[in-house]
Amino acid sequence: MSTDRYQSPLSERYASKEMQYIFSPDMKFRTWRKLWIALAETEKELGLAITDEQIEELKAHADDINYDVAKEREKQVRHDVMSHVYAYGVQCPKAKGIIHLGATSCYVGDNTDIIVMTEALKLVKKKLVNVMKELADFAEKYKAQPTLAFTHFQPAQPTTVGKRATLWLQEFYLDLEDLDHVLDNMKLLGSKGTTGTQASFLELFDGDQETIDKIDPMIAQKMGFKECYPVSGQTYSRKVDTRVANVLAGIAASAHKMSNDIRLLQHLKEVEEPFEKSQIGSSAMAYKRNPMRSERIASLSRYVMIDALNPAITSATQWFERTLDDSANKRLSIPEAFLAIDGILDLCLNVVDGLVVYPKVIEKRLMSELPFMATENIMMDAVKAGGDRQELHEKIRTLSMEAGKNVKVEGKENNLLELIAADPAFNMTLEDLQKTMEPSRYVGRSKEQVEAFLKNVINPVLEENKELLGVKAEINV
Repeated sequence: MSTDRYQSPLSERYASKEMQYIFSPDMKFRTWRKLWIALAETEKELGLAITDEQIEELKAHADDINYDVAKEREKQVRHDVMSHVYAYGVQCPKAKGIIHLGATSCYVGDNTDIIVMTEALKLVKKKLVNVMKELADFAEKYKAQPTLAFTHFQPAQPTTVGKRATLWLQEFYLDLEDLDHVLDNMKLLGSKGTTGTQASFLELFDGDQETIDKIDPMIAQKMGFKECYPVSGQTYSRKVDTRVANVLAGIAASAHKMSNDIRLLQHLKEVEEPFEKSQIGSSAMAYKRNPMRSERIASLSRYVMIDALNPAITSATQWFERTLDDSANKRLSIPEAFLAIDGILDLCLNVVDGLVVYPKVIEKRLMSELPFMATENIMMDAVKAGGDRQELHEKIRTLSMEAGKNVKVEGKENNLLELIAADPAFNMTLEDLQKTMEPSRYVGRSKEQVEAFLKNVINPVLEENKELLGVKAEINV
């Protein structure tokens, strides 16, 4: 490893080798050669004077790229595409005259970008589905475990640990819907020439419109796509990059929300992310167990959400049929958004798979607040026994304030039940009141909602994508 120059932490620390390869030079240049082969085959099939021998020569050297030749040539001509056309021609002397015939640089550049983003989206989908599976299993396991809910991070009516997990899961489900839509609608640029008019093919095919109409569909089919975008300038619309980046930003937002909740719960000691035996939580405070993986999820997620602005601004500022101020920006913004979301999903997999729940801590906090939550039930029982609803409501309000003062000012235990039992207006013993303190009475339909959500929404999606399941995440640091 070189230590005397900058290295991207996305490559060195966060992203998987699989995602890194998708955006590697080798993937790019191999795809260029596949596209040149697809173009030559299409032109031959449509009647141009290209031989089987030339096609076979191109195929024979599709993968053994002579990078040294291309690099040396680029020093001379300052053009990456023409350098690789030249290098391919050196290996394929019989076919060199028909490589890139009728095409412009965007034929290989832009089509490759679409292909690479499509492959990257497939990997993102695989990991996203696995995160959803882990969350579904967690929600099922803890669907009936009562826990204190929070609104405004203030104690609120109880929920269950599993029901809370479905809130995270639903966010990711919405992301999957968006991802599937974008993935299903990815199209190639095709081969449309310098300004998108296919003028070069009009010349090559002697003005035969019917034949020219077949070029893009045939290239798309050979490269594994359903179709090409029907119109373009020199490039595919940069709005495509915006759509892709927005999907990634949506996943990042969902991961960030989940990781924040886990961080807050870890502070409360109710839930804890995995902590390895030899892991150090703090360089100074040896006892600490910091939620560093959840913090990293949040940190990388903010990067992805902000990065989505890059393609949006690039799309908005393209001039007419093409301008090159997109190139350097998208060379950074698109790969790094994918590398970051890849790291985020690996972290999500790792955290959810090893998430630790502490039921005793959860129960203790819930029971400390439950008397306040139970006041409506207590009031209804007292009314049934002959009490006045309005009078009882005022008494409960006053006694709740007193109990709250005891807790917050005096640092004492919540004694609301004792205060109510001591008031003859309620006509209830402490024993009667304690019977109302069963947490499961206050979680509403949490358990049933979890069961219905998993059965009706999530499980069908997991079944539909079962061939993607089984991914286990490795995190480097």
